Amino acid sequence: MQDWWIYRGTGHPHSGILRLPAPPPWRAFDGAPLVPPPSSPDSAAGRRLGELHRAVTYQPRQDEVDLVNAALYLRRPLLITGKPGVGKSTLAYAVAHELALGPVLRWSITSRAALATGLYSYDAIGRLQEASLHHQLGTSPDSRIGRYLRLGPLGTALLPYEHPRVLLIDEIDKSDVDLPDDLLNVFEEGEYAIPELQRIAAGQPSVDVPIEGSDELVTVHRGVVRCHAFPLVVMTSNGEREFSPAFHRRCLRLDLGQPSAEQLSAIVAAHFGTEPTTETADLIELFLGRRERGTLATDQLLNAVYLTVQTADGERPERDRLADLVLRQLDAGPDS
Repeated sequence: MQDWWIYRGTGHPHSGILRLPAPPPWRAFDGAPLVPPPSSPDSAAGRRLGELHRAVTYQPRQDEVDLVNAALYLRRPLLITGKPGVGKSTLAYAVAHELALGPVLRWSITSRAALATGLYSYDAIGRLQEASLHHQLGTSPDSRIGRYLRLGPLGTALLPYEHPRVLLIDEIDKSDVDLPDDLLNVFEEGEYAIPELQRIAAGQPSVDVPIEGSDELVTVHRGVVRCHAFPLVVMTSNGEREFSPAFHRRCLRLDLGQPSAEQLSAIVAAHFGTEPTTETADLIELFLGRRERGTLATDQLLNAVYLTVQTADGERPERDRLADLVLRQLDAGPDS
């Protein structure tokens, strides 16, 4: 463990973020007033239970820990490239959990994703329909424009929090060709404008709007959101496309390789709370053999271990048959 590490990769929450030094002068931001910290992810129900388990059991390598800390110190986005299932997105949850930075803000990218949708959404049609209905009824509509706005994951991450939020931009290589470079100005400036609020700023300088993943309201002043602590931005890529030199220059890059046999043993032990057994070693060996011939995700190994432990009752033929159901190459056909 290095003295300069803020994120240690232990999975145990601590207050190390308080030791993060001031940013370099060219990455300092002055967004204000500060907004309250987000709710704890441990108190969220349902789907967040799986996220918390993945965060606690994640087994990072030293180069991962080094680069996460470099991104925190330099206030730069982290671009993680690797095959599906090697833990690219899980790293974001592990950092958020260990440093107690609140729920991860996740933006899952598709070919239709645009910068504006990551920043905020505005329901103009809903506002017009409500105004029309009140006109027909002869009543006065609610004039609060904030009811029709919601900050997106990127827009929420750039709010002036005292400590950085964790933003996961998942599978950015699936985006339209322009999106990565569109992000550059926002990453450099640490701010964005909401034109719908700027137009009314003279008469209504402060507007309360809901944020991503919550019904909590934050106040936007004069239509501009500017960060105080630059978020830890984790962008994942399956390596399906190249990015521009300008984009690479503004990011720190991590190529996440396939876990070794020793790392897989540690991952299995972390998830199931047991020391490696002969049966587990056999499944890891089978997994590694099949991974050499095609793409397999670590989740598939965990599924195989769980399924065989719960159902096979130690019988080798039955264990092998059940493992074969889930250890199938992701890039193979349905009959492979």
